[in-house]
Amino acid sequence: MSTTALLPLDIRLMRLATRLLMGVLAVLVLGALGHWALNHPMWSVRSMVVVGDVAHQNAITLRAQVVTRMRNELGSSFMTLDLERTRDLFESVPWVRQAVVQREFPNRLRITLQEHQAVAWWQTEGSGQLVNTWGEVFEANPDDSDNLPVLAGPANSAGDALRLFNALLPQYQYLGFGVERLALTERGNWQVGLDNGARVELGRGDHAALVARNQQFIRTVSQVTQRFAGDMQEVDLRYPNGYALNMRGVSTLATTVPGQPANTR
Repeated sequence: MSTTALLPLDIRLMRLATRLLMGVLAVLVLGALGHWALNHPMWSVRSMVVVGDVAHQNAITLRAQVVTRMRNELGSSFMTLDLERTRDLFESVPWVRQAVVQREFPNRLRITLQEHQAVAWWQTEGSGQLVNTWGEVFEANPDDSDNLPVLAGPANSAGDALRLFNALLPQYQYLGFGVERLALTERGNWQVGLDNGARVELGRGDHAALVARNQQFIRTVSQVTQRFAGDMQEVDLRYPNGYALNMRGVSTLATTVPGQPANTR
């Protein structure tokens, strides 16, 4: 018969409680040792390598805007550093669109940056809000903003505006014009501002319909401008079978699209 089984119940319970307490104590000690080891200075982040798009960033800028915040908010332990929150800190820096943060043992971080590529102002020139090549709005001040057009519209319409702008620009360049502004009004009408000061009312519709409508105008407008002297000022393409054209020094002209019934204004 087991000796333990002969012991009184209270003695057996005390021994069981003692073993449990010793187990808990061992876990606490191991946890404390692990925490001490992970946060030991030997595991501190000693260096940081930044690669990728760094046209608008440098070591001094990153140190001023990120490194100090990272140490104050997240600590400096290489092993316990929250990589997602570190990524968020880097992506909060102007011009940084995306950051990938990786550990490189024993104590170095590797950060790969992707910067915004500005293609237009958003809403108004010099607003501090820009549109990148993905149609996303971000805040920054470009180094050279002289050649940037302006896209405008309701919230979340920057992507649509950029896609339409990219489709229309080659058409106007064919005529020798540049596009300075493309705007979507609250009523859903698209308006184009050209670099010669002219304004084009595109009207409503999906992108395919708008591009086709504009292409009809591009194909026929040279026939009109050759007949009348003066700079083009206003164009209204919101007619089913043609468009209205206003030229400096010339009364408004109603022009039909070849093959379509006559249009009157």
